[in-house]
Amino acid sequence: MTQHSRRQFLAAAGAAPLVLSSPLHAAPQPARAAARPQFQLGLVSYNVAAQWDLATVLKTCKSIGVAAFEARTTHKHGVEPTLKPDQRATVKKQFADAGVVFWGCGSTCEFHAPDAAVVRKQIEDCKRFCELVRDLGGKGVKVRPNNVPKGKTVEETCAQIGKALQECGKAAHDNGVEIWVEVHGPVTQLPQNMKKIMDACGHKSVGVCWNSNATDLMEGSIAAGFDLLAPYIKSCHINDLENDARGKYPYRDLFRRLAGIGYDRYTLCEYGKSFNPEEGAAFLKKYKQQWTELVSG
Repeated sequence: MTQHSRRQFLAAAGAAPLVLSSPLHAAPQPARAAARPQFQLGLVSYNVAAQWDLATVLKTCKSIGVAAFEARTTHKHGVEPTLKPDQRATVKKQFADAGVVFWGCGSTCEFHAPDAAVVRKQIEDCKRFCELVRDLGGKGVKVRPNNVPKGKTVEETCAQIGKALQECGKAAHDNGVEIWVEVHGPVTQLPQNMKKIMDACGHKSVGVCWNSNATDLMEGSIAAGFDLLAPYIKSCHINDLENDARGKYPYRDLFRRLAGIGYDRYTLCEYGKSFNPEEGAAFLKKYKQQWTELVSG
């Protein structure tokens, strides 16, 4: 694809063209600042641990040294807003006893639907997740955009999502937690469009969850997209770390950039394959070794 064609594609997707000084297919540029990484490895139940109960999740994380866990909704762990107060207290104690941080809930709340009643339900669901995370001593609730509806422009959709996120952000603030908007969905996952959502929201309790998408790359580098979203990064999902060696995703560079902005939270494994507990433990042990090598580099 020529540079002119790439700009045409981005314009069609609703993203303002980025003016980049590097030539087409240039090698990724390293992060500007070299800093000692302060972040740790965490795990999202999607999809490695989707079929594990909570006791298995915590035992495995503790044994391997995975520091934190994000409970993606509908999975076997059972960490859901339907938990009663005594059940919430039990779950909180399970995390404390295991020495594993309950990072937050991975909801599927999304706010792009053209039907206002659907959006309202999603906002109310998000509020329930905020209360759950508060009760469990967690940090935040992951939400997502998931598309631009037919007949709507990117600008209209980003403004609608941003407005809904303002109300979610207020609920999060009232409960002492945060909202993490996953960089997700056709068109909306482009960093330029996620920036539009953040601009439309403008709430201090709302940030982004970097999602390590192929669409992060421009001219072979994540530099432009990362710089756009760096002020908003509150959480981070990572997937197949072998993509760094394959040249498909620059995880070593991502980790340098996260260190460079002083990111001191978690990079959470969100790998696309499910495992049984024995296979999963072996996978996570190898994954942590890969992660440690990439972070050290």
